[in-house]
Amino acid sequence: MALWLALAALVVVLDQFTKWLIVGHYRLGDSTVVTSFFNIVRAHNTGAAFSFLAGGSGWQRWFFIALALGAAGFIVWLLRAHAGQRLFAFSLSMILGGAIGNVIDRIVHGYVVDFLDFHWAFLSPLFYRGHFPAFNVADAAITVGAIGLIADELRRVRRGR
Repeated sequence: MALWLALAALVVVLDQFTKWLIVGHYRLGDSTVVTSFFNIVRAHNTGAAFSFLAGGSGWQRWFFIALALGAAGFIVWLLRAHAGQRLFAFSLSMILGGAIGNVIDRIVHGYVVDFLDFHWAFLSPLFYRGHFPAFNVADAAITVGAIGLIADELRRVRRGR
């Protein structure tokens, strides 16, 4: 289990380091063009994924903190029980690290710092000017973890046939 907790801690450190760089060098709304489809920006998200509940009066901050801490406890319990299942444990570790990284932001700032801005013209019907909502290392880790859980379950189903 120590390996999986170390991986989660690595995600937290990488996430917080990149956010520290953004907060230290960018003001809210600042942007740097990196490629024709990628920018570094400084954005704040008081909501969840895709700014869900961002328009709340502030209660959502504490709701998301409590939800993430509850999920983190459950994930640690799952890791203890399934540390030998490599893909499952890797995926849970990524989700754990991402959740803790974003909880730190909510506690310290009251919002999550996002900075990765991808944009493509084909996304214009879905997102303003084709810009996918900005995200961060924690969000990417959570996404990788979710994909890993799906892959692990598909693998488990195939083995069961």
